[in-house]
Amino acid sequence: MKEIGRLIDLPKIADTRGNLTVVEQMKHVPFDIARVYWTYDIPGGGRRGGHAHRTCEEVIIAVSGSFDVELFDGHERKTFHLNHPYQGLYVGTNTWRTLEDFSSGAVCLVLASELFDEDEYIYDYDEFLQLTQHV
Repeated sequence: MKEIGRLIDLPKIADTRGNLTVVEQMKHVPFDIARVYWTYDIPGGGRRGGHAHRTCEEVIIAVSGSFDVELFDGHERKTFHLNHPYQGLYVGTNTWRTLEDFSSGAVCLVLASELFDEDEYIYDYDEFLQLTQHV
């Protein structure tokens, strides 16, 4: 059975002037990074995600604040609380993700293996369930 998601510890370089974390493709994340995006100013009670990807892998990082990521692969459901900027959550293909419970000022950074392609997204939950029941 495939792994539903896993936390990745990223390098944390401590310094009295402030800490630094670096991410390198194929070293800290298991794919070449094709796209980087971030969400912020999420209203209280707001949710993000609500989809799966056919071919895109992602690493999700709470660079500021905290939020929860619920993952579902059609068989197993697991929730991760992200609140460390030196830790990322790897999310593989065909995994439904929902992000919620954002703290005030939270910033969610996503490293993606693919360029944006609307057709690569699965937005319909019933379609997702049909696809994952055959895996």
